[in-house]
Amino acid sequence: MSSIMYDYLLIGHGIAGAILARELRARGRRVLVFDEPRPDAASRVAAGLMNPVAGKRFALTWRAHDTLPYAVAYYKKLSAELGEDLFQESLILKVFGSAQEQQQVLARAADNPWGEFLDRIETAPLSLPGVTGPHGGAWLRGGGHLRVEATLAALARQGRAAGWLREEIFSWKNLTAEADGTVSYAPSHEPGAVRARQVVCCQGAAALASPYFDWLPLTPNRGAVLDVAAPGLSGGQVLNRGAYVVPGAAAGQFRVGATYRWPPFAEADLADLAADNDDRRELSDRLAALTELPFAVLGERRGVRPAVRDRRPLLGRHPGPAGAWLSLFGGFGSKGVSLAPRLAALLADHLETGAELWPDVTLARYSALFQPAVNSVGTSRLT
Repeated sequence: MSSIMYDYLLIGHGIAGAILARELRARGRRVLVFDEPRPDAASRVAAGLMNPVAGKRFALTWRAHDTLPYAVAYYKKLSAELGEDLFQESLILKVFGSAQEQQQVLARAADNPWGEFLDRIETAPLSLPGVTGPHGGAWLRGGGHLRVEATLAALARQGRAAGWLREEIFSWKNLTAEADGTVSYAPSHEPGAVRARQVVCCQGAAALASPYFDWLPLTPNRGAVLDVAAPGLSGGQVLNRGAYVVPGAAAGQFRVGATYRWPPFAEADLADLAADNDDRRELSDRLAALTELPFAVLGERRGVRPAVRDRRPLLGRHPGPAGAWLSLFGGFGSKGVSLAPRLAALLADHLETGAELWPDVTLARYSALFQPAVNSVGTSRLT
């Protein structure tokens, strides 16, 4: 039996799990993370964009005032601690696609629905290098972009060195609730067991494969991004018109995204990029609408997001008896980078002190969907 009793056992080290683990460790808790690095994990594909205004309706993103300033400060501090250039706070230029769109935004601007996140609106043709914008655009502040894959790699190096990260497959069937209120996990390759007081599932869309969370209204949503070289295209800001164009690590390189594909889709397509070129065509067409410059596609990646029915994250304890030791931190969709820092602190407060979760994120809002007689497989682990 392991000599260490962990306070928290976290499953998953995408952006949600990594930030929650860091939050709990900062509070002096002993944390062990299990993670199976997957190339199709949403966090490892994401461009890391934090955008205060999104969508065709040009609406202020959910709880922007609560989450974005917190995230910007968080990633600045994290970059400094890791000694790497991981986060860039930058303006985001929403390029108007038509005179009608320009007029619609101007009409809405009279009520100032975006507050301090709106920097300015340009109605004259844009004069940025390589950018096609005859109808102008709206400049947004308060956002930026995180190099997600590099951030996770840096934190994983810390975890491997310190011993709090195990990069291996986690099997839920090997998790057992003990009589003393703790849990034990017996990896198949170890004679002993790992013990913990609390378990938090941070597996994104893969949470549906857990027998504890297969009842949740999570829908895997596949997205693709392109890495492109577009020499001469302005890289001083993020561009947005039907697609985002985020500056890459090298001059003249960008990440363009993202597509949204709902099931059914073949799992093979996630790895076999030659199987379906629809994503590449769609994103190439969107980029061509933003610039007349020639560009070259350097690579294409696909990942699976954890989308929720009401487009809000899922936080909190399991609704059954397992809730004494089991919680979920997920359902972030395409907003994980923006939301994870603030919500990790919120969940940590909840688990540590019993502080209330926001009503629109708590797992309890879907507790009526949980049916123990249906979801249980007949073992004490699942009650």
